[in-house]
Amino acid sequence: MENKKGFTRRDFIRGAIGAGIIVAGADLLTGCKGYDAKGLPTAILGKTGVRVPRLAIGLGSRWCSMESEDKALEMLAYALDNGLYYWDTAHTYTNPSLGIVSEERIGKLLASRRDEVFISTKVASRDPEEAKRQIELSLKRLQTDHVDMLKIHSVLSMEDVDILSAKGGLIEVISKMKEDGVTRFIGYSGHASAEAMKTMTERGDFDNMLIAMNHYGMKNDPQKRQELAIPAALNKGMGVMLMKSVRPKETIPGMDINDLVRFALSLEGPKGVVVGMDSMDVVKSNLDILKNFTPLGEEKMKNLAKTLTPFFNHENLEWMKHEYRDGNWA
Repeated sequence: MENKKGFTRRDFIRGAIGAGIIVAGADLLTGCKGYDAKGLPTAILGKTGVRVPRLAIGLGSRWCSMESEDKALEMLAYALDNGLYYWDTAHTYTNPSLGIVSEERIGKLLASRRDEVFISTKVASRDPEEAKRQIELSLKRLQTDHVDMLKIHSVLSMEDVDILSAKGGLIEVISKMKEDGVTRFIGYSGHASAEAMKTMTERGDFDNMLIAMNHYGMKNDPQKRQELAIPAALNKGMGVMLMKSVRPKETIPGMDINDLVRFALSLEGPKGVVVGMDSMDVVKSNLDILKNFTPLGEEKMKNLAKTLTPFFNHENLEWMKHEYRDGNWA
């Protein structure tokens, strides 16, 4: 939209990011959205108060590996039409070899269905000014003037937390974005240090944590994310989402993806799981799992945990490395 002086909505957003002007409309401030889970199991995402499907679509490496944009958008529209309205992406989710940028793809569908989607993206840069530029570009790519969730991407270590929580650092930047209506909610993601994620929770007023499971690399860097990071987040009322739930299928012969997703959904505390999807068949399979979900029994959970031990010890996978930050490998 452009006024008589040629001042566009995008110019207004750019000024808001720099100067702290509220850009939210009435629906953003009140949380009134046209979400429809189509009867799928849902949960309240912590203190956001937003009801979300217990499965969210991860739009990283798998989705960015779909060469046909038409098929990728058809898959995404089908998922939305069937109740999967929580979409998770990031500024850095790209596939350079195919010239694919996740946010740009999403924007082509989001532009016409914005009120139906709970859209979450992530900012990677630790430099505050560069982070602001990334956020502005994310909005442009997504063809929206606000996101529903803005996360700091991949908290790695205590040193990283110190940088993020320094005066004028990224925690302050995204907190201001929330105040100004550029995002409804804020959070962070992490794959590494449990202590760092616990401390991160203590140093900011976050709404959400996205945390890796089945990802420990126990041989070289044992972590107690479920014992330390998740309870800390829950104690502050944060909505916790899990990720990396289906990775073990790549190293454990015969592992049933249905069991992996059900295992993640059966854990107490987290509200749901972000799962990467790369075809209509995968979407339909995940919809079937969610529609028919019942929590696994204690014995089944113990047996699955034992089966997953070889995966936990498989440090050679890219996402097992301590310095890993998901991008194309989302």
